[in-house]
Amino acid sequence: MRVIATAGHVDHGKSTLIRRLTGMEPDRWAEERRRGLTLDLGFAWTRLAGEELAFVDVPGHQRFVPNMLAGVGPVPAALFVVAADEGWMPQSAEHLAALNAFGVEHGLVAVTKSDRADPASATAAALEEIAATALGAVPAVSVSGTTGAGLEELKAQLAKLAGRLPPPDLAADVRLWIDRAFTIKGAGTVVTGTLGGGTLQVGDELTLGEDRVQIRSLQALGEPRESVSAVARVAVNLRGVARDSVGRGDVLLTPGAWRPATEVDVRLRGAPSGELHRNLVLHFGSAAVPTRVRPLGPDTARLLLAHPLPLRTGDRGLLRDPGEHRIPAGFDVVDVRPPSLARRGAARARGEELTAVEPGWDYLRREGFVRHEDFRALGLPEAGEQLGGWHVDPARLSRSRAEVAEVVAAWSREHPLAAGIPVEALRQRLGLPDAELVPAVLSDGLVLKDGLVRRPGAGLTAKVDNAVKVLEARFAEHPFRAPEADELRKLGLGKRELAAAVRVGRLRAIADGVVLAPDAPERAVEVLAALGEPFTVSRARQALDSTRRVMIPLLEHLDAAGLTEPLGDGTRRTCCERPENGLP
Repeated sequence: MRVIATAGHVDHGKSTLIRRLTGMEPDRWAEERRRGLTLDLGFAWTRLAGEELAFVDVPGHQRFVPNMLAGVGPVPAALFVVAADEGWMPQSAEHLAALNAFGVEHGLVAVTKSDRADPASATAAALEEIAATALGAVPAVSVSGTTGAGLEELKAQLAKLAGRLPPPDLAADVRLWIDRAFTIKGAGTVVTGTLGGGTLQVGDELTLGEDRVQIRSLQALGEPRESVSAVARVAVNLRGVARDSVGRGDVLLTPGAWRPATEVDVRLRGAPSGELHRNLVLHFGSAAVPTRVRPLGPDTARLLLAHPLPLRTGDRGLLRDPGEHRIPAGFDVVDVRPPSLARRGAARARGEELTAVEPGWDYLRREGFVRHEDFRALGLPEAGEQLGGWHVDPARLSRSRAEVAEVVAAWSREHPLAAGIPVEALRQRLGLPDAELVPAVLSDGLVLKDGLVRRPGAGLTAKVDNAVKVLEARFAEHPFRAPEADELRKLGLGKRELAAAVRVGRLRAIADGVVLAPDAPERAVEVLAALGEPFTVSRARQALDSTRRVMIPLLEHLDAAGLTEPLGDGTRRTCCERPENGLP
């Protein structure tokens, strides 16, 4: 399907032409038909040369320009209508300014009422005005809605226009701007809009504001569809959405694919930034949002939106001055996550930056680390080195690698008994956005193990090391005689010191306050296996030359590791199979 919007001065025959082309009534309201004047958006469709064409018929009266902008905003092409007997008029100019500001590049001129006056003068004037805009040189057809003269030629030109339109991106993230919402008895809330990219399917989940909504059913060109692909006029029946909770200017979005913005930096097309009034209305899609303009450079500005919109770099919209009834400028979005302008002179400096902006790279350099999916969500090309789910600025990565050794050393000075710095603590001190990035910044031989980063061989303080050596000498003679609490205290080995020795593998904690050599469990199993029959706690104590204080927790430790098995009668046996990963 191809979608085309009408444009032109009031009462120049836009709706009459659409009726002639489609056989449908685009004016939806009785008031419109009674007055012969389009007040709101109308929709009709037909098939030309095998191509489905849908028309958005917009109002031409000056009072309804916001309605017109809501219809034109999402549409890629325009049928510009000028009456032969009146020629170029004020609303012709404003509609053309809107099309130019939106960046519409495909169009066709229909000079209507050619049965009332020679169309030559009106045609020449319209083509001259239009040639100076984004539309450029366009074909023109003289036609009469009353007699039907020129209608076949107009249809042929419309078919050619449809063929010139660029193919839509069917895999694009959905951003369906709502231009109408109503209820159908038995179905609930229905919204309509022009689908510019992507595909909708029955059952899909989308976001509407802060809420998740589901598509109950779809229609296109008045027929039920299981799916609708861009570009298309589409009616979407939403499940569980109240009619009064949705309206024109709202938008249906692919979940998680958009980052709504309230501040954007833009490049202006039209009046210089210094000539713009500070309070204007931003039009994009079907939305109209009050906006404050802050000049940055002659053709750049920061826009502060009254409420967030899902914009991406490269989007085109326009600024309207409702007080002066004019469109002073269109804009191209340059940055939807711009930097703060808090410093003195920051606005001017930002304007200078935007003269040589590098989309993707500028944002990455500013942030240092950017999630992979954020590039698409912000409309930016990918940049930098990809590490897992992140893209990294090489300069920022180098700084982190240069800092990491000192951060680890500082932590060791602050926590002399620690086996290393926890990954989360290192992440925070380096200012990394995710612990996933920690391995990528390790340098100078640092290693990550068991959630800690340390230098290889990093061990205990000299005092603790000497105390542990005393225990190691003891265990060499009596491997299963754990020191008493008084002995540990005299050696200066409290809970923190013992925990540090356990972390570096110098001791093994069997129970609270009970420590042995790290290989004690394996050596105990070898001795117990040599007994050759089920053994009691007492028999094990004798075989291991130990005490009951040590033996009970040691055997429970072996049970938990699957190295011994309680038999239920107070005896145990060693197990043939050893765990592949060793003891805990």
